Amino acid sequence: MENFSYTPQRVCSKQIIFDIDKQHKLHNVKFVGGCPGNLLAIGKLVEGQDAQKIVDLLKGNDCGGRGTSCGDQLAVAIEGALKQSA
Repeated sequence: MENFSYTPQRVCSKQIIFDIDKQHKLHNVKFVGGCPGNLLAIGKLVEGQDAQKIVDLLKGNDCGGRGTSCGDQLAVAIEGALKQSA
């Protein structure tokens, strides 16, 4: 299992930490800062899910006209991690 850390842009959360296993499944997704209840829920919902599926699902989600969201930033982080692991 490989651990990743990402610094999100233009959102309330300050860091996203997650693991991707050899089968490209997500584990231990944690957000530092941001809306605790919502971000804890995202972490629970994506646990064990296929990383690319989560990118496809969350990429482009907007929060308050920022052009991004914590979910979108998670997708960006996962996408980068998958490219790095390839």
